[in-house]
Amino acid sequence: MSMQPFEIHVPASDIEDLHRRLDATRWPEPIPGTGWDYGTDVAWLRDLTQYWRNGFDWRTQEARLNALPQRIVRVGGLDLHCVHVPGRGPDPLPLVATHGWPSSFFEMHKLIGPLADPAAYGADPRDSFDVVAPSLPGYGFSAAPTQPGAGAAVVADLWVGLMAALGYQRFGSHGGDWGSAVTSALGARHADRMIGLHLTMAAPPVDPGSLTSEQRQWWDALQHYRDREWGYVHLQRTKPQTPAFALTDSPVGLAAWILEKWWRWSDCADEQGRRDLLRSYSRDELLTNVSIYWFTRSIGPSMRLYYETFGPGATIPHTGRIEVPTGVSLFKDPNSPPRELVEPWYDLRRYATIERREVSSALENPDALVSELREFFRPLRRR
Repeated sequence: MSMQPFEIHVPASDIEDLHRRLDATRWPEPIPGTGWDYGTDVAWLRDLTQYWRNGFDWRTQEARLNALPQRIVRVGGLDLHCVHVPGRGPDPLPLVATHGWPSSFFEMHKLIGPLADPAAYGADPRDSFDVVAPSLPGYGFSAAPTQPGAGAAVVADLWVGLMAALGYQRFGSHGGDWGSAVTSALGARHADRMIGLHLTMAAPPVDPGSLTSEQRQWWDALQHYRDREWGYVHLQRTKPQTPAFALTDSPVGLAAWILEKWWRWSDCADEQGRRDLLRSYSRDELLTNVSIYWFTRSIGPSMRLYYETFGPGATIPHTGRIEVPTGVSLFKDPNSPPRELVEPWYDLRRYATIERREVSSALENPDALVSELREFFRPLRRR
């Protein structure tokens, strides 16, 4: 293993190329008055693109990202990017926090300070963590796998090597979306290395024939939701290379593909039910995440994780009960199973539901997530 400090520096020529492509965008013609019904709202994205071209300052965002101490660590033949912030407290607990799709390590930046240095945020220093926030392989500034088969289980193996390289033989794991899959895989494959697992998405196996009437209502609603919203999953788990051509070539196409998901999954409606993504995130937050994908050309390898991980029926296979203390904090996610369907598959110590729905609880509702992490891991520190 090798390790070196890292700072982001996008060449000026790449920024100029982005501006040229934004200026040359060929816009689709929507059906008038349909908004987001058919996918990303063209008028909304036109407005955001104007800001991306004329108002968004990548160098400012780059400097903010570089204020976080970053490293490139070579593990298993891959150069893995991570933020690593040691905790300030009497006995910090090592924690790897894994993002999902279509997100990046940027998702975690609001968590890092409160978790690493709780006293600076008015909390108990005994709740401090050594925080490691990696970029998934093929996402952002982590190298992409060059051989087939690098699914969530392989990422879990890489994380064990990454944490060992940083000096941690045992550690906790947190994640949502793909981060939840990787965290579950850590519990299944490396239980002896894990202090605890914290998930904001849970996907245990479900036998529809064994469900109660109330559970069946949840299951039927979930199937309806997936039929309506999971077209991207089917495409990315079967033919991820095909859309990669268009999304790697068009920054507006890339933004449309990513931000439609953020719009669907965020808690951005007003009291009248009118949805506006800018109620939940700033334009700079949205475009920083999209720009990381654009400048690193990582949308293609990011989608391959679906192909490599999902088996028949688009489920993440479980090999048995995970005997690692587990906490589940569900942020109003339609995929969220009832507690009684989670308990047979995990050593469940905490199950909480938060009545806000977010694509990224770490970015949209960091205070609630920080509180959940502190509460879950606090009794495990004594072990």
